[in-house]
Amino acid sequence: MKKTGEAMQVLMNRPLKDKAMRTGINRQLRLAARPVGDIKESDFEYREEPIPSPQSGEILVRTIYLSLDPTNRIWMSDMEQYMPPVEIGEVMRGAVIGVVEESKNPNFKQGDLVSGLLGWQDYAIAEGNSGFSLMRLPDPLPCPLTAFMGPLGLTGCTAYFGLLDIGQAKVGETVVVSAASGAVGSIVGQIAKIKGCRVVGITGSDEKCRWLVEELGFDAAINYKTADLESAIAQACPDGIDVYFDNVGGSILDAVLTKINLHARIPLCGLISAYNATEPVPGPYNYSQILTKRVRVQGFIILDYIPRWSEAISDLGQWLSQGKIKYALEVVEGLENAPKAILKLFDGNKKGKLVVKVSEEPS
Repeated sequence: MKKTGEAMQVLMNRPLKDKAMRTGINRQLRLAARPVGDIKESDFEYREEPIPSPQSGEILVRTIYLSLDPTNRIWMSDMEQYMPPVEIGEVMRGAVIGVVEESKNPNFKQGDLVSGLLGWQDYAIAEGNSGFSLMRLPDPLPCPLTAFMGPLGLTGCTAYFGLLDIGQAKVGETVVVSAASGAVGSIVGQIAKIKGCRVVGITGSDEKCRWLVEELGFDAAINYKTADLESAIAQACPDGIDVYFDNVGGSILDAVLTKINLHARIPLCGLISAYNATEPVPGPYNYSQILTKRVRVQGFIILDYIPRWSEAISDLGQWLSQGKIKYALEVVEGLENAPKAILKLFDGNKKGKLVVKVSEEPS
């Protein structure tokens, strides 16, 4: 048993797939400590276990891509949340795209591509039942496999239902998106443009602002780190704000509320500005605007929409094939780099969807 920092060289010497298969080793990253403030590499523990064997009704899945998401920080905390927290000593929870290496379930065969919450490890045993625990990807694939980590995966469905079901975005309305260059926010803005909205993105660098406007078609973008936020929002939203897709909370939410319109909607997707806080975070100072403007604020978790995912995938797949949606993917090579790479979610040092490539795609 080794702490992550002590095992880095061991991990680095093992290439993506082949050596693990030859040696029968399943590398795992387990939760070693609950983070205080920012996530640290020492919050994870490295272990080597034998590759498990599936029993009747089970399948063995090899991880290809591991998704890194802000919700990882929530799962690591001992607090009431929408799923049970990851316990100390457990394999860190994470969404995975993988390939079936061995099946003892008649509904799956070797070579099937699947997705599910299979964790930070090379191999996982999964039950072959339906639902979010394990989903088979289309065969043949209609697009690159990586698209199922982005617009055709959790992030795309989150953007779709948050904006259209909760946000009820309509033609001619102004939609503002925070964390707009992230995996969810970048898709939200593009869907809003497809629906005929004026779209303003809030992000953390001039380069990201240019990407949103020049590549993704946003009408305007604001660098919250350098702009006077209230003035910039007022200039970019001359007709006020009808829908605010909130990924961050905090001071950005406060600034948005100064320009919020009557009967506006705020889908609350995330509060990333507060996830690493070590002290209680104050509520919005402009909270009274929610009352006076009769604003509807609704938090949501994408798992609530599992029964309707086919709706989202149908539309998103069509828009993707038509070139109406683009996505950026930042790929970090190697399971060993997940504890360090996850920090990119909170320091703004990434664009689009962040994933770890754990092994090679099937040829």
